[in-house]
Order: sequence, then C-alpha cells, then structure tokens
Amino acid sequence: MSPPACHPQTSETQVDLPDDDCFCSQVEFNGKTDTLFFNDGVRRIDFILVYEDEDKKEFEKRHTFARQKVHIFFSQLLQCLLQNVIDENLMFVKVHMPWDVLCTYAEVLHIKLPIQPNDLSSRPSLWRYVSCVTKPFYPDEKLIHKETDYFTAPFEKDRLEYFCIKDRDIFFTPAMRSRMAFYILSRAPYEIRGSIKKFGITKLLDSGVYKGAYPLHDCRFNVESIESDCPNERYLLFQEWAHPKSFYKMQPLDLIRKYYGEKIGIYFAWLGFYTLMLAVAAVVGLGCFIYGYKTQETSTWSKEVCDPEIGGKIVMCPQCDKDCKFWRLNSTCEASKKLCIFDNFGTLVFAVFMSIWVTVFLELWKRYQAELEYEWDTVEFLEQEEPPRPEYEAKCIYEKKNPITGVKETVPYSTCGKCFRLFFPASFHIFQIMLILASVVAITIYRLAAFFAFSTKLRTEDLKELEPLKEYVTPQMATAVTASLISVVVIMILNMLYERLPRTRTEYENSLTLKMFLFQFVNYYSSCFYIAFAKGKAVGFPGQPVYLLGKYRNEECDPGGCLIELTTQLSIIMGGKAIWNNIQEVLFPWLKNLYARHCSGQSVASDKGCPRWEQDYRLQSISKLGLFYEYLEMVIQFGFVTLFVASFPLAPVLALVNNLFEIRVDAWKITTQFRRMVPEKASTIGAWQPILQGIAILAVATNTMIIAFTSDMIPRLVYYWAFSVYPYTENYSNTMTGYINSTLSIFNISDFSEESRPLSPARNITTCRYRDFRYPPGHPREYDHTVYYWHVIAAKMAFIIVVEHIVYLTKFILAYIIPDVPYAVKEQIKREKYLTQVILHETNLKLVTKRIKSPEDELQEGTIHKLSAEELLDFDD
Repeated sequence: MSPPACHPQTSETQVDLPDDDCFCSQVEFNGKTDTLFFNDGVRRIDFILVYEDEDKKEFEKRHTFARQKVHIFFSQLLQCLLQNVIDENLMFVKVHMPWDVLCTYAEVLHIKLPIQPNDLSSRPSLWRYVSCVTKPFYPDEKLIHKETDYFTAPFEKDRLEYFCIKDRDIFFTPAMRSRMAFYILSRAPYEIRGSIKKFGITKLLDSGVYKGAYPLHDCRFNVESIESDCPNERYLLFQEWAHPKSFYKMQPLDLIRKYYGEKIGIYFAWLGFYTLMLAVAAVVGLGCFIYGYKTQETSTWSKEVCDPEIGGKIVMCPQCDKDCKFWRLNSTCEASKKLCIFDNFGTLVFAVFMSIWVTVFLELWKRYQAELEYEWDTVEFLEQEEPPRPEYEAKCIYEKKNPITGVKETVPYSTCGKCFRLFFPASFHIFQIMLILASVVAITIYRLAAFFAFSTKLRTEDLKELEPLKEYVTPQMATAVTASLISVVVIMILNMLYERLPRTRTEYENSLTLKMFLFQFVNYYSSCFYIAFAKGKAVGFPGQPVYLLGKYRNEECDPGGCLIELTTQLSIIMGGKAIWNNIQEVLFPWLKNLYARHCSGQSVASDKGCPRWEQDYRLQSISKLGLFYEYLEMVIQFGFVTLFVASFPLAPVLALVNNLFEIRVDAWKITTQFRRMVPEKASTIGAWQPILQGIAILAVATNTMIIAFTSDMIPRLVYYWAFSVYPYTENYSNTMTGYINSTLSIFNISDFSEESRPLSPARNITTCRYRDFRYPPGHPREYDHTVYYWHVIAAKMAFIIVVEHIVYLTKFILAYIIPDVPYAVKEQIKREKYLTQVILHETNLKLVTKRIKSPEDELQEGTIHKLSAEELLDFDD
C-alpha cells in the first residue's frame, strides 16, 4: 500500500483491551513533527507498529479475522503503553517501554550496563599513533564526542544501586529500548488453537496483518531536529559518515554501534578494516603492474613473437577442424606484449606476498575484533546473551532426552523430520549447483563455436574494415571478451533466481551463509577455474585432437598461454559485478521511495508537516537477512582478490576503489533510504570468519597452480637454466633467445585426419607449428612427448610442493606469533570480571551476615539456625 497523506486533524477515542495492564488510546497528532515522545512529552516512543483500520474498508471475513489477530496481539503486550494515531486507513501504534519492563528485559537479555568508569590507562596502539597523524581524516570531534569508557556488567534489577544510573530516562539507550521492545513483540502470541500457539510480530508482518514494525529515526537525515531532547545522531551520521563530502574520513564506529547496534557496527568495522588492508595490497599490486608494463618491450620471447623474421615466418596449425585456417604467429604480437604485463617474475613475488597478506589481515582483524568485543560489551555474548529464536521455540513440540543432563527437553523436529529437512534442501542445493555447472559447459561450447566463427573471419586477409584493430582483435581475444560478458550476464541471472527462492526466517543464519556462499562460489568462480586449470590442458595434437562430448574439439590456449584470458575474465567479472551492485544498491531504493511518494502524492517538502513515524513508514523496510548480501558481496570480492591474484595483480586496486564507494553507498543507503534497523547484538562477523579462513588457505593452492600450470613461467625457467645451452643449443651461456621455437612442435600437414583436415589448401608449406613439447614427424618417436616436457612437469610439481610448504609454514608461524586478543584487552577483561564479582555480588555476603546470628544469640535460643536450600541458592554467586 502506498504511504498515506498527512491528516493531523483527527478525533480522539479510547480502545479497551482485555488486559488491565495495557491500554490503547486513539489520539490526534499534536503537530510536533520531530518529536520522539508521546503527547505528554514524558514517555519515549520505543517502537512503531502499523496496521490498516479494517472499519474503514469493506467488512469481509478475512478482515474480521485480521482485526481479531491485532486485538489479541495487543492484549498480550503486558505492561506496555500503546497509543494509536489515526491517519486515513493506517493506524500507527506507538509503543512505550516503562521503567519496570526495561529493567526486567534488560536482565532477561543480559544487557551489560556501566558499573564504574574504566580506571585502567589504555596503552596506545599502532592505530592510535597513526590516528594522531591523520586527525583531519577523522570525524569532527566537536560534533561526535568521545564517550566516557565504563566497566560494565550484566544488568540485575535487584542491584540498581551498583549501576551508574544518573538519569533513568537516558540510562537505557534508544537502541537498547527498541531491542527489548522487539524482543517482546516477537514473542507475543496472537492465536492459540489447541496445542498450537502462533506468536510474533514477524509472522504478522509476513501475512500482511501488519504493514510495518520499526524503531524511529531520531530526526531527518539532512535537517537537524529542533526538539531539545533529540540527540540528532542520524543527522550527525549523515554529515560525518554517509555524505559524499566525507568520503575521505574514517568511520565513527562508536556512533554507528550506538545508533544501529553492534551487528551493523561490526560489519562496517570489518569493511573499513578490510579496505584499509587492501590499500597495502593495492600499492604492491600496482607496483607489480607497473614493473610488467615497463618490461613488456624488453621481453625476449615477446620480441620473437613480434619479429617478422621469427614470428612472421612461423605458420601455426589451425585450432579447430575444417573451416579454421593456417595463421602466422606474429598475429598475436599485441596479445603477447599484454601478457608480459601479467606473466612475469613480479607476479610470482606478488602472489607469495598476497598469501602472506591474507594471513596478516585475518590475524590483525581478530585482534581488532577482540578490542571491539570488549569496547562494545559483547565478550562471551554467544554463550550468555543470545536469546533463542521465537520461531525455534514455537516449533519445539517433540520431547528428547538430553544425553548430558538426563532431562527431557523439547526440540523442533523428530529424528525422521530432521533427516527429511536435511535431505531435501541438500538435494535442491545440489540441483542448483548442477545448473551452474551446466551453464559453464554451455559457455564452454559457446567458446568453441565462437572461436570457430572468429577464426574464419578474423584471419581473412581481405577484411578491410577491421584493419585498424586487426592487431588487437584476435580470435582468442574476441572469444575471451564475448564469453566473459556472457558469463557476467549468466552469473547475475542465476544469482537473482536463487535469491528469489522462498526462504523462511527459521533457517539458521550460519547454515544459510554456508549454503549461499557455496552457491555463489560455484556461480562466480567456476568459469575462472575452467580457464585456469582446464582450458588447453588436454587438447592432443593436430593429428589426434581431443573432443568434448565426442563432438566439440577442446579449446586451445594462445601460444603465450591462457593467463591473459583469465586476466580478461577476472577484470570483466569484477568490474561488471561492482558496477551492477552499486547501481542496484543506490538506484533501486531511491526509485522505490520516489515511486511511493509519487503514488501517495507526497513530496520531500511535505515531510515538514508529517510526524516522525509517518516519515519513517515511507522509507524502505529492511530485509529479513539484514546485511547478509553486503557480507556476501564483499566475501566474493575477497575471493577474487586472493584466489586468482597471480593472474591479475590489479585486483586489489579495483577492490580498493570499489570499497571506498561501497562504504559510503551502504552508509547512505541505511541512513537515508531505509527505516531504522532493530539493533542486534553480535560479537563477531559470524560464519563469514571461517569462510574467509578457508578462502585464505585455498588461495595458496590456486595461485601456486596458476603460476605452475596457467602461466608460462616454469617452461621459461626450465628453458633458461637447462635447454638454452649446449648440447641442446649452440649457446654456452644461459639465454632466452630461441625460447619460442623450442616451445612449438612441428606437425606434418599430410598427417591431418579426415575430420580435422582444413578445407582451405596449404600454400607452399608442408608443416605447421603447434604449442606442445613433442618429437617432430620422421622421428622414431614422432608426436610423443620430449624430454623437455617431462622436465617441465617435474619442475611444476617441485615448484608447487616447495612454494606451498614454504608459504603454509610462514602462514602458520604468523598465525601463532600474532595473538588473537591483545594483552591490554585481556587485562581489562580480567579487571571487569573482578569488579563484577566484588561490586555486584558482595551484596550476597551482606545478606548472609544478616541471616546468620552470632553464636551467643544461637545458644540463648537453644538452637542453631540453618539456612534452607533456597536461601543458600539466593546467596550463591
């Protein structure tokens, strides 16, 4: 439904609810557009519920049923103050959390609150020294003040005197209040049928009974509130974080956490830290690229390809059957020069550097994450504070004996039901992965067909219109570019189809994370793995080519190798993905909000006369999965940066540029285009952490194998050190001269089979060359592999074993010597635990002292007072 127009002049009525502890009254809007309080100016609005008033619509049976659900749901909100504000067909229900309710649920949720100021002097870290130098790059301290650091402890309402409560109205932050309100709303029942109980605002939102449920923003994002009690944190976040003019500034993480909660804060902390570390990798990668660019003109083997007397006289065999023609090696001159930029010794150094970089990044992130855990009071959160999901509780109808405690407890599924839920989703995900692999096969077949088509046209001498681009548009390059573009389109389509599949909130987030990542891993990386490790590896030789599915001749690599095609594929996919995602994240929410305003006849200027809750209702609602897709996008990018960086040293540069935009785009999106998220606790980035570690381990293997099997580096080294000197050549010193001739075998054109013989006759030639290490025709072992081939294979295996072991050992040593938790943080955690025991639990000792009488009093009474078991439990720490 489109957002309604503002109608502040409405009547006031009273609605009686079954429960005496709650009341709901209908009142008119008081005209204060930026207020965050009820009309009395005392009670804070902690949450907003929106539903349609069915009395103003046609009275149908389904409407009556929906109204009954609303009525029952309200009646179950114990000790909540509700007030309805009528606006045409919409009812905006303002929820207030009284002090007693706040205290109760703060204890239930184990919310940590301050007990005394932190008396430990913080030891300046490396980042703080850097921040002193880069002060202009931090948010304005006059606008965003640094808050006092406190030791905290889980809240206990029976020990209020031990907490730093200066003002009850601001003791619980708005984020805490809205989190507790949502906790109550997500567990309030609305329908009971026998043993089946339905509850939770989430299900009512899904069924359309409620149109919205959200906490309020504290003001408009671009206009400072005139209300004296408004902190204007949204305005500050926009000015110092989300606004394009602040792109160079560091993120105000403490304010982000305070306003949106720890889960949002930890995401932006991780994204900022990842971007900062990318800057180091980008500098090294850019240096590697510049080194390759400067040396492309001096490469001996590239000169031989371009030399008219060498490459110009080498006739290459057709790379497909029948219609493909013979061609000259120097037609790939420009491609060989471009290959030198990415296939050089600098790339090897950079690949090893990135393997070390990813380990340092993950270990330093663990340390930074530990600091944030302590500063944001999420230490041991998963063990103590996370409540069970209401959807999980609703399905717990089966009894099962706990093997540890021996007590019967309820679980959501029986043994058979659990097997059913495991089997069918797994089968479905396997089907999705098989669909992706089928698309990879289809694109491979396209490559073969496209190469066949391009070979018949781009090798034609009389194709005058392509003359200016003829040196650049080779059949290999044309096939690689078009296939990469098709891969990007297929990836995006499959991605959208998978995201639109029905998915319920009841799935565990970590399980969903793993499933979705596996799907995206296959979707994004399968084509890259094909080019890197499959293409051109089993092609046979012109007389006996290998066929795919018995019909399609396997695709061959360029004489310089497949590395340049892998580079092309990576650059197109990374660039296309980044452009599409940024357009999607910026344009779609903006257009949806613009369309909603247009349909309702409202404009941005009309917000001045609308209450805060109606302005927020017009914004986009947050997805159930929250920041799931933002994490997924960045982790997929992390895979491109690390898994295939040996073929594309500019990947960190592209990722850095994209992330500088990504941070501000995400900040702008959630600050200006979306309703305020319900704050959630989170101590880590969750299941993404082991996924990143898995990618880091896999990256060592993939980059090593890319250098060994996709790059031409190992054959060049073998030739330089073993086969460039006597007795294989007339040279007595190592050289790269003659390398191209040594890597191209000779084939007699009379040995073509009938299936592969070219239709166009050969002119004045009896032999052609092809990329392989085989004996020439006429040799006793003609077309068998030469000694050079086995030397290269042995060198590749040795390279993989040696480099992998060295890198893995280095990674293990670095992971061991870099502690996950800084020593200063450990000290503060121990200090806080000690204070919690001393300050909070000393009251037990006082109670015990009062209960236990002195020995003289006990003798006078003639009895010894014994504490009951319940009393002892009351005093237990």
